Amino acid sequence: MSAYQSAQSPLSFSRIKYFLIVLLLAITLPVVANEAPEIMLANTYRQNEDVTQFWVSEKLDGVRARWDGKQLISRGGSIFMVPAWFIQGFPDQLLDGELWMGRGHYQDVVSVVRKQSPDDGWKAVKFMVFDLPAHGGTFTERVEAMRQLATTPHLQMIEQFRVASNKALMDKLDTLVKQGGEGLVLHRQNALYHSGRSDDLLKLKPFEDAEAIVIGYKPGKGKNTGLMGAIKVRIDNGKEFYIGSGFTQQQRKNPPALGSLVTYRYQGFTRSGIPRFAVFIRQRNE
Repeated sequence: MSAYQSAQSPLSFSRIKYFLIVLLLAITLPVVANEAPEIMLANTYRQNEDVTQFWVSEKLDGVRARWDGKQLISRGGSIFMVPAWFIQGFPDQLLDGELWMGRGHYQDVVSVVRKQSPDDGWKAVKFMVFDLPAHGGTFTERVEAMRQLATTPHLQMIEQFRVASNKALMDKLDTLVKQGGEGLVLHRQNALYHSGRSDDLLKLKPFEDAEAIVIGYKPGKGKNTGLMGAIKVRIDNGKEFYIGSGFTQQQRKNPPALGSLVTYRYQGFTRSGIPRFAVFIRQRNE
């Protein structure tokens, strides 16, 4: 029975299976920190921005993390179980960054960082720093401070650079995407760090993407009979809609769980504010 089918019918587990599931959850559920970190989130870049007022960096396709001086914490507040050697030499200050293994390796990163006991998989991971939340200065000042950080084999700073025009920015984006990159991030030079979404931090990608919460399913038809046909999701503004494309057959057998966070891409909005041509990209595991 698939996860989708299980979600559509009453549970019928035996007592033994029930205890096995409880045990499995106890082993695999992440350790939760006292509270989720207050992080700065990006809005979408618009063509009318004066790009000379921004620092630019590559948008890494990894897992967002906060170093609190002692441990790495996920965006959702879970503590990453990292080996002691991985954080050797990390500074005693707040760092915002991305756990990353290179372009196109998002799922590989997720498979490593979700484990509840440290293993050698972390040898391929780097914590790429892109901000100093507690610094107090402008982003330009924070860039200079980040450049003074002592790096380690697993702690690096994301390169921050400038562009002279919108055309130069788009040329950089085209080159990066051809090389397998995901996109760019623009950070306003005089911005102070603050939590929540902000126009001081902008993302630029070949297509727009966003996140949504899974709240239901629609059964499949034809070749997908007995499987998930689409997931029903809710976005930040309360709008609800279905996403039915972008899934593998395996994902239709075991779709994202109710309450989970997924990333989708789209092309603008309908008059009613629903994302157009929404396509599933992946489930977020952060």
